[in-house]
Amino acid sequence: MDVVRSLDELAQLVDSWQDGRRLYVRWTDDVLRDIRTEVSRDELTGIELPGLSANSLHVETWWDGRPLATWLARRLYDYRHLHEDRGPDTRPWVLAGVETGRGPDNEPLIANCRVVAEVELCVIDAATEAVDQLGHDWGTMRRS
Repeated sequence: MDVVRSLDELAQLVDSWQDGRRLYVRWTDDVLRDIRTEVSRDELTGIELPGLSANSLHVETWWDGRPLATWLARRLYDYRHLHEDRGPDTRPWVLAGVETGRGPDNEPLIANCRVVAEVELCVIDAATEAVDQLGHDWGTMRRS
């Protein structure tokens, strides 16, 4: 399994991906358990979801050639609070998978998963710095 140590490394991984499945980022403290069960739960209702909650790393066409590293920084930035909220072992993982539906926050649910890479926490710091340099208050997906 690869270890991603920078936004540039993550961009290289995404840019070179040729598996046929899309790449996603999933924040978890036990990625092996997750890919074995391929089940998430809605935190509000407890309902079992048909796949793992994740976020796509696929670049949309409207991004129109802008830097891939900036796109990926945003994907990591939005959920960086999960490391604090769910404990120090929670980190982002790059998974390859197939979408099976959408979760309650309209996030992709994925199955047929394979772990592609662990993302070191220093990459989250770099993503935060990259977003901060854009000069806009983007906020995060964190809810109070």
